Amino acid sequence: MMVRVAQNKKIDLAIEIAGVKFENPVMVASGTFGYGKEYADLVDLNQIGAVISKTLTIVPRDGHPPLRTFETPSGMLNAIGLHNIGVDNFISEKMKFLRTKKTKVIANIAGSTIEEYVQVAEKLNSAEGLHMLEINISSPNVKKGCMEFGSRADLTYECVKAIKEVSRYPVMPKLSPNVTDIVEIALACQEAGADCISLINTLVGMAIDWKKKKPVLSNITGGLSGPAIKPVALAMVWKVFQKVKLPLIGVGGIMNTTDALEFFMAGATAIQVGTANYVDPQTSVKIVEGLKKYCQENKISSIKELIGMAQPSPT
Repeated sequence: MMVRVAQNKKIDLAIEIAGVKFENPVMVASGTFGYGKEYADLVDLNQIGAVISKTLTIVPRDGHPPLRTFETPSGMLNAIGLHNIGVDNFISEKMKFLRTKKTKVIANIAGSTIEEYVQVAEKLNSAEGLHMLEINISSPNVKKGCMEFGSRADLTYECVKAIKEVSRYPVMPKLSPNVTDIVEIALACQEAGADCISLINTLVGMAIDWKKKKPVLSNITGGLSGPAIKPVALAMVWKVFQKVKLPLIGVGGIMNTTDALEFFMAGATAIQVGTANYVDPQTSVKIVEGLKKYCQENKISSIKELIGMAQPSPT
């Protein structure tokens, strides 16, 4: 039952996940916001609930050669290939800046083996100012690791459990939509001790240059993101919410406040803004303001009241 509030009462957008208190439930998705500083001149990071880093690996990676991004009618394809500066450089070069901001900091990590995931997580234990790990077991753009661990429940369990055993920070696996049953994967995360789950990563897609008669991306296929995947992401959040007792962070095609509201009502505790950052770097802070306005106009005192509102009533 929603609590009715006076029109001038302050709206509470704060949420708490695994003991981490976020000023608001709007995060910026990994791979779309650099390491945070790259966007600092365009958007006030203090107004964002959390900044999620590019995926970090045990050593720096160059990623795939060009062409590795391509705009589609309702989104974009990317095959970056986890290009990143490596976990050590992230700790020494990027965390100093991020510690000066109020926003929470989440490091997205990946590896080619479970041992590599564990090594990255162990190194990040020394990163003061970090708040959570997002585990990339869902990128479709690398030949070893990531989706290899996120497409089978047993491997998901092994990977998440191994990271949980060494990490001082809460663990948030990021799930792939490119699976037969995402609920099964989510339940494996829960059993392994995950603190929350983010979903979804990109769908596998491709484009062909009909003039050159060959694939556009150097990697042939890439990850499809943007508005085109929102209905898929929304359905998966809705399904997982019914079976899993962990906070869910919805991501996939969120471009505005209306999109965000749909994810909260499907069962998300928080949301991530991804491709929209390329369209308008201010999207995340605009959604924060939009949520405040919606709650005020609808006399809702806390954003938490919206979570799961579109779910079936218990019988």
